[in-house]
Amino acid sequence: MTWDSSDGVGKMKIALLSLLGLILGALGGAVLGIGAGIAWVEVSKTTSFEGYSGMLVFFTFMPLGTLIGAITGAVVFGVLAARDSKIAIERQEPGRRDR
Repeated sequence: MTWDSSDGVGKMKIALLSLLGLILGALGGAVLGIGAGIAWVEVSKTTSFEGYSGMLVFFTFMPLGTLIGAITGAVVFGVLAARDSKIAIERQEPGRRDR
């Protein structure tokens, strides 16, 4: 695994894919957090007096899901970008044996 590149393209790819993972992970984590919060409210029979169950879902479960998803997405995409030599991200020309 090489972290250094003479022109900086490798580092830029890692940074941009990590940013993409951060954004996609945050969106996915927020959706999963809302789903988990709704499931929690239904299973635990949380009261809906003055919107308590909605505030529980959107002020507790959604931010936690967003945070966990963003960190996980950034790390996973960053590791995939760093292992570019083992996991092909860019299309390469086929060699003689591949034809």
